[in-house]
Amino acid sequence: MKQHLVVAALFITSLSIAQKKSPDNWQTLDPKANSVYGIGAEEAYKTLKDKKSKTVIVAVIDSGVDPNHEDLKDVIWTNTKEIPDNGIDDDHNGYIDDVHGWSFLGGKNGDIDHEATELARIYQRENKKFKNADTTKLTGEDAKQYAEYKVIRPKYLKEQMTLQQQVMGISMVSALMTKAKAQNKGVLDKEALKNYTPENDMEKKMQSRLKLAFTLGLKPDELEAQLKQGLDQLSNELKYNNMNADSIRQYIVGDDINNVNERYYGNNHIQGPDALHGTHVSGIIAAIRNNNIGINGIANDVKIMIVRAVPSGDERDKDVANAIRYAVDNGATIINMSFGKYYSPDKKAVDEAVKYAESKDVLLIHAAGNESKDNDKELSFPNRNFLSGGVATNWINVGASSADKSKKIIGSFSNYGKKEVDFFAPGVAIYSTIPDNKYTVESGTSMACPSTAGAAAIIREYFPELKASEVRTVMMKTVTPYKKKVIIPGTKKDKKRVTDMCISGGFVNANNAAIELLGKK
Repeated sequence: MKQHLVVAALFITSLSIAQKKSPDNWQTLDPKANSVYGIGAEEAYKTLKDKKSKTVIVAVIDSGVDPNHEDLKDVIWTNTKEIPDNGIDDDHNGYIDDVHGWSFLGGKNGDIDHEATELARIYQRENKKFKNADTTKLTGEDAKQYAEYKVIRPKYLKEQMTLQQQVMGISMVSALMTKAKAQNKGVLDKEALKNYTPENDMEKKMQSRLKLAFTLGLKPDELEAQLKQGLDQLSNELKYNNMNADSIRQYIVGDDINNVNERYYGNNHIQGPDALHGTHVSGIIAAIRNNNIGINGIANDVKIMIVRAVPSGDERDKDVANAIRYAVDNGATIINMSFGKYYSPDKKAVDEAVKYAESKDVLLIHAAGNESKDNDKELSFPNRNFLSGGVATNWINVGASSADKSKKIIGSFSNYGKKEVDFFAPGVAIYSTIPDNKYTVESGTSMACPSTAGAAAIIREYFPELKASEVRTVMMKTVTPYKKKVIIPGTKKDKKRVTDMCISGGFVNANNAAIELLGKK
């Protein structure tokens, strides 16, 4: 699932990402130079001014990317061995007309936008098998599967109930905003909210949170757009969880869903039906720097390879494995993975792809998740832990931090883990590119992931001799520590030290890494 944060959902779970207004491009700033816990990109370029860079290809496995965005079009990777739109696999890599990347979510009958969750897909398959079966006569593998089904069923029903509550909550927030707007001659602002008289206690709570959000810089039109986005995502997830997702997949993509080893399917529709998330992620990494347009990306010498494998809903393990392999085979040395889920029926296939990336010296960067969970207690997928034993040395798992240098510096939604999360990176209120030459603010570990990918790209640009595992090692060693206790995500007042919430105990910093590496020369 795309790991972006649905702002509206936070209003109904009594959380809020509202922060003091963040400085422009705060993710590129530096704790020492700017008193902001960004990744230190601007300072890193000063440190590295006497070194030359080497172009790095960063693959963005996501929902799709707008390759024509004004702030991205010049940094999109091009497969020079492929002749555009001639219907021929010119480079013989198995993918026809993959000029800027590939989509594993498309086929001759269109492109997948919405999908069910992995839990729902498992439930639908098992429910079909067991709903009319005489379960008293089951033996062997069937009995084992039925036992698993009995565990899955209540979890699925709980997931559906949660989705229904979130849809209802978002609808209520939207309705309140519509009422306040109507009473203020069609204009929604702080004054409209102030003058609105709540009809019940729930509206009073929502009004208070909206007023706070607007006071701290969230624009009404941005919130309305994110509410609409959230309602669309959750409503469709609820809908598709009740459908036979496998049959829809087979009709659109046309692959064999039971063959996890199938490699060559999909199409070259890299933008897909909804490229907002992937475009936002790509801008954080590589939006053209210092062009007086939009934002400055973190990395100054990269090309973005677009690999579409993440729908609205849960991605399939088969697609993730193939997306990693495609990126590796076509020259990416860093892969950004701003997605995740909590069930992985074909994890072995993903593990093999991760091992393949490791063998080819490709760094994988993954978002820890947005559920305020301790990843030490509940792992999300994919992850670095192999079913066969051992861990990937080319893997970084990152949580989200904010520009708020206080006890609230860790994103209130961010997953964490003393053993499973490597460090934190900018992921709250990040302004970046979205389709059609537009820009918006998004929050999530989805944003922390490309912040980290950008920092890693700087290192690989200027120190290309370093292996992927060595890039991770230097990033871990040179984090900016944080000595104060911080609020644990998902709680209101409980606190821990950052050293108890991630392996390194700090925040990624590209300038610290550059200084460390130059000192070794």
